[in-house]
Amino acid sequence: MFASFSARSPRRRGAARLVAATWVSGLVALGVFAGTGTASADEAAQKQGGATATIGGLKTYGEAVIHEETGDLTVSAGLFEMSVEGGGTLQTYCVDLNNPTQRDAKYHETPWSGTSLGVNKDAGKIRWILQNSYPQVNDLAALAAKAGAGNGLTEQDAAAGTQVAIWRYSDGADVDAVDPQAQKLADYLEKSARNLAEPASSLTLDPPAVSGHPGELLGPVTVHTNASTVTVTPPADAATSRVRVIGKDGKDVTSAADGSQLFFEVPEDAAAGSADLSVQASTTVPVGRAFASEGRSQTQILAGSSESTVSATASATWAAQGAIPALSTAKNCAEGGLDITAANQGDEAFTFELLGSRHTIPAGASSTVTIPLQEDQAYDFTIKGTDGSGNRFTGVLDCRTQGSAAGDATQTLSEPSPLTVGGTASDVNLAETGGSTATPLIVGTAIALVVIGGAALVLLREKETPTRD
Repeated sequence: MFASFSARSPRRRGAARLVAATWVSGLVALGVFAGTGTASADEAAQKQGGATATIGGLKTYGEAVIHEETGDLTVSAGLFEMSVEGGGTLQTYCVDLNNPTQRDAKYHETPWSGTSLGVNKDAGKIRWILQNSYPQVNDLAALAAKAGAGNGLTEQDAAAGTQVAIWRYSDGADVDAVDPQAQKLADYLEKSARNLAEPASSLTLDPPAVSGHPGELLGPVTVHTNASTVTVTPPADAATSRVRVIGKDGKDVTSAADGSQLFFEVPEDAAAGSADLSVQASTTVPVGRAFASEGRSQTQILAGSSESTVSATASATWAAQGAIPALSTAKNCAEGGLDITAANQGDEAFTFELLGSRHTIPAGASSTVTIPLQEDQAYDFTIKGTDGSGNRFTGVLDCRTQGSAAGDATQTLSEPSPLTVGGTASDVNLAETGGSTATPLIVGTAIALVVIGGAALVLLREKETPTRD
């Protein structure tokens, strides 16, 4: 349980956030792939589906005071607004108090397990707050009555009080609303909150990658969505490759619903290769879904959604013989790293080296390997498949809030040792982070992320397997 808010001692990582690890694989650098003549790296496997949006800044907010050991800090607290790619608007609250927002940062709908919420036992209470406060509850008179705010609530009060209550659970912050009515709302929400389950994604495809032999049906890929229907788009080169997307009945699929199963039908004479299908829908994103940025911008949680465009992609890989891996990734905050899942539907074992360790996946089996990453570390690497194509995975591990960090220890990947870097983040939106230029919290804005030094992971077959053209 959290300690009482008055006695809580916030723990700061401060300058520790300036440290990022860089690791160069002992195998092949990423740049080498550019000259091999192989297919370009495909980033589709890392997309988990849902809404993609760009943050626009705070729109409805009041003031709050964070009580620090070094003194009190007044910050803005309230609702952010995001513009959805393809159409739509989202309203979000921050669940990452001590990190800044980056101007025009792009965000993706993300499972809680890929954010600090995944290791927060009170994450479900945050969802309760969202469902029982503004803007989901827009009858402010009724909300004020429940909170005992006799003088009523403005939209600004409601937004500020809601954000303060969320910060107490998301960041373990000792924080109060400046306005007395907003403070009453924050106290009421904190005291009343109950744990609720994580909401389902607006749209995902499971699994996001499949593999097999030409002449077989590759799949199934199951649609999970709260939309009434989704549009299915076949591979871009379907006319020339003759790869079809079909249903269980063998007919071409152009639309699907929740629970629908999709298959790639690959011609028997097809050369080794890969293809993608995509699905898209218009729906409201469930309240409580997390949104993580592509870079270092504070994590958000959804408070409200208009009808918005959501999408997801799945990939298929095929070959006549040998190992045939299907690759996908997911951030794993519980383990502090990135999960790489390889499902081998080939007829030979699939072997690869990762961080100096050798892993073998038997034919017909699947395995997940977790790459340990340092908090705030950017990663950018390509895994090369047996057909010569590559899957590129990029992102930043953002699993902890400063207030919930167990300490300032830095996780090391492997040699060389972690590199201390400097510089400034010129695109940090200081006015909308919950801080000011005078606060130690903004030390974190000087983070310079180090991309894993051209790291690439080469997927190998067992030594005894003969080389094929």
